[in-house]
Amino acid sequence: MFGPPASAALLDLVSDPVLTLRADLSALRANPAAREWLGADAAEGWRLLRHAAGMRLEAWLRDAVIALDSGRQPPPAPPLKLADGQRATLQLVRDRPNWLLHARLSPADPGEPPLVEWLALSPLPAVLADASGALLRRNAAFDALSPGSPRHLNDLPDLLQALLGWHHGAPLAALAAQRLQDPPLVTEAEFVDPQGRQRWLQARLRLWRHHGRSLLLAILEDHSTLHERDLAHQQLEALMDTAAVGLATFQPEAGWLKAHRKGSPFKTGAKQSIGSLQGIHREIVEPGSLPEFERLQRALKKGDPVEVRYAVRHPELGRRWLLTRVTPGQLAGGRRTTSVVTLDVTAQAQAENALLLRAESERTVLDSVLVGIVTVGPEGIEWMNRSARRMFGCELDDVRGQPMGVLAPEGESEHPFHRAEPSHDVFECRLRGRDGREFWVIGNAVQTPREDGPGLVTQQLTYALLDIDRRRQAEAQSRQAQASLARIIEAAPLAISLHEAQSLRIVKLNQTAATMAGRSEAQLLGGSPAALFGAEQGEQVAADMREALASLTVVQREYRVPTGQTARMWDTRLLHLAGVSGDDAPELLLLVASDVTEQRAAEQARLQAAISQRELLVREVHHRIKNNLQGVAGLLQQIAARRPEVAPVLREAVGQVQAIAQVYGLQVGASGPLVLKRVFDAIVGSVQRQQGRITTTAAEGGALMADWCLPEAEAIPIALSLNELLGNALKHSDGAQVRCQLLCDLTGVTVEIVNPGRLPEGFALQNIRSGVSGLGLVRALLPRRSAILSLEQHHENVVCRLELIPPSVVHNPATKASS
Repeated sequence: MFGPPASAALLDLVSDPVLTLRADLSALRANPAAREWLGADAAEGWRLLRHAAGMRLEAWLRDAVIALDSGRQPPPAPPLKLADGQRATLQLVRDRPNWLLHARLSPADPGEPPLVEWLALSPLPAVLADASGALLRRNAAFDALSPGSPRHLNDLPDLLQALLGWHHGAPLAALAAQRLQDPPLVTEAEFVDPQGRQRWLQARLRLWRHHGRSLLLAILEDHSTLHERDLAHQQLEALMDTAAVGLATFQPEAGWLKAHRKGSPFKTGAKQSIGSLQGIHREIVEPGSLPEFERLQRALKKGDPVEVRYAVRHPELGRRWLLTRVTPGQLAGGRRTTSVVTLDVTAQAQAENALLLRAESERTVLDSVLVGIVTVGPEGIEWMNRSARRMFGCELDDVRGQPMGVLAPEGESEHPFHRAEPSHDVFECRLRGRDGREFWVIGNAVQTPREDGPGLVTQQLTYALLDIDRRRQAEAQSRQAQASLARIIEAAPLAISLHEAQSLRIVKLNQTAATMAGRSEAQLLGGSPAALFGAEQGEQVAADMREALASLTVVQREYRVPTGQTARMWDTRLLHLAGVSGDDAPELLLLVASDVTEQRAAEQARLQAAISQRELLVREVHHRIKNNLQGVAGLLQQIAARRPEVAPVLREAVGQVQAIAQVYGLQVGASGPLVLKRVFDAIVGSVQRQQGRITTTAAEGGALMADWCLPEAEAIPIALSLNELLGNALKHSDGAQVRCQLLCDLTGVTVEIVNPGRLPEGFALQNIRSGVSGLGLVRALLPRRSAILSLEQHHENVVCRLELIPPSVVHNPATKASS
C-alpha cells in the first residue's frame, strides 16, 4: 500500500488528467496533465468547469458518490464538450478519505467549425465566455486591449466589462432577454488602451444558448475615426447654429449647390422647391415684409446684388427677423454663381425695439419726477414733463417750436432763458407762470449731441428746474422743528445732550445735563463724553456712542457718575439721529439720561432682603432635613437591635441615611457649593463611627483642598458613593488597617481607598449591575462622563480609585473671586 507521497508520484506519471478531490469534491491536488488541461490553478479551473457544465455534471457527481459509497456501480458520466471542440469522459474512483477523478480527453470533431482558428484569423478583438463569466477563448487582438491573461470577465477593467455587457457579475438584462431572431446587442464607449490611446470602441454581443448551456460571444470594432468625423460635423453644425448664419450657392444651370443644413430652424418640410430661398417659403413671410421678399426673389433670378431685411413667422421659433445678402460671382471657366448669406438678426431688431421702449420708459419716468424738465432743439421747445407744465401753467402745444425765452418774464433781457450759450453752472432766477403766479427756481442746462439722420448731428438743450418755494417751506418747517426740539430739550426733566457723530463733541445740552456733570453749559459745550460722565467712564461712554452710531438702534446703558462723596446712577439711552437736520447738516447723536439712583437702591435693598430670607429658609429646611434623617437613622438602628436577622441590611441603610444627613448638615449656614474636603472628612467620620473602626486618612494638594467644591446637585450622589466605597473596604478588610486619602491637583480630585484583600477571580467592574447597595449603587449614582471609578488588585491589597473632574467638581467661587 503506497503512502500519499508515493500515490502522488504515480499520478504524476499518468498521461491523462487526474484530480484528487476532497470530500466536498473540491480539487486538492492535480497531476501535470490536469494542470495542462485546467490551467496552472487547477482548483480554480475545476470550479469553472463545474460551473460551466451546469446541473448535468453536478447530478452525476452526486449520484456517483452515493453509488460508490453503497458498493454499487456508478452511472456513466455525461459527455462534456469543451470550448475548443474536445470531449472529456470522466470516471470517479474512491480513494479514502478522498476521491480520484480521471478524465479521458478525445480530440475535437473535425466536422465542427475550428473556432480557435477563426478567432486567431480575426483582426477584430473577439472573446468567448460562458454565462458565469469564465473566459473560454480570446484572440490576440483582445489581449492587446487587456494584457495580463485574465481568466474571468470580472478581471477586466470596469469599462471593458460594460462594453461586453457584463454588469455586477451577470450579463445585462437585454442580453438575457435576447432571442435568436433578434439582432446582436450593440454597446459603445470611449476606452483608454494599455498604450494610453483613447479609442472609441463598439461591441456586438450575442448570448448563444444550446442544450441548456449559454455562451457569450463578443466582437469589438474600433470606431475612433468615424467618431472623430461625426464630432467634427457636430462641431461645425453647432458653430453654424450659434452664428445663426445660413449659407447656400446658386448656379443658373445647376440650381442650389448646397441646400440648407439638416435641422435648420428655417426648414419647413422635407421637400424644397427651386423658387424657395434656403427653405424660406412665401407662406411663412410676414405680410408687411412681402414686398422686400419679392425684391429678393427678383434679385436672385436676375443675379443682382441686394441686401434685404424681412420678417418671418416660424411654426416653432415664432417671429424672426432675417437679413439676406445676395452676392453674384463667377467661377473658373466663366460660369456664373450666386452666393446667398442669411443672417438671423432677431436679436438686433429686438435690441432696437428695446431702445425705443427704453426711451419711452425714460420719458415716462421723467414725466413723473417733481423736477421740471424742458428739452429744446434747433426748432425750439420739443418736450416738457408734467412738473414743468404745472410749473409754467401751460401745455406743451402752447409753446412747442418756440424759443426757451418765451417762458421767461417780460422785460428781463438778462434772464438765463435768453442766453445763446447756456451756462453749465447752477442758476437761480424768477419766473412767472401763465396763470400769473410768480416763483423762484434753481436749475441748470445741459447740452448734448443728437443724431437726426445719417451724418446729421444737432445739439439739444435739457433744462432741469426746481421750485425753490417748496424747499424754502421745508427749510422753514425744519427750523420750526429744531426750535421745538430745543424747547423740549430745555424743559425736559431728563439730562439731554446732542453730540456730533464724528467727533462725539457736545453741541447742545440742557440744564439737567449740566447739573449732572456739575459744570456750566458754557464749560461743557464742545467737550467730550468724559466731561459729562467723568474721566473714568469717558472711554466706555464713547465706545457705547460709536456702537449706537453703527447699529442705528437705541442703545441703553447705566453709568455711575461720582458727585462729591457719593455717586449717582444714570440710566442712559443713545440714539443716532441720521439726516434729521437736512442733507447738508452733520449727523448727530442724541443722549437722554435719567437719575435712577434711588430706584436702583430700593431694588438692591429688596433683592438683598429676598436673598437673606431665602438663605434663612434654606438653612432652616436643611437643618430640619438633617434632624429628620438622623431620627430615621435612629429608628432603623432600634429596629436592627430588635430584629437581628435584618440588622446587616438596616445598618447599610443607616450608613446611607447618615451620609445624606452629613451633607445637609454641612449645607446649614453655607451658601453656594460645598468644599469637597469638608464632605470627605464628614463621610469618613460618619463611617468610622458607624463601623466602630479607625481608618488612616491623608490629603495632598495644599491650597487646592479649599479650591475644589461639590455642586449642590452632585453633593448627595458623591457623598453616598464615598460612604459605600469606604464601608465596602472596611467590610472586606477583615479588621486590617484601611487607608483613605484625598489627592487634589489642577485638573480634578482623586479619592483613593486601599484595603487588604483579594478580588474574585475574573472580577470586572463593568459587569456589576446597578442596584440599591454596594458597587451597584455607586455605579448608579456616579455621573458617566465626569467621574471615573476603578477597582484593581495590587499585590495583596485592593485599590479603589474615584476620579472626579468638572462638572462633578467645581472651583470654589470664593477662592476664584479672591484670586
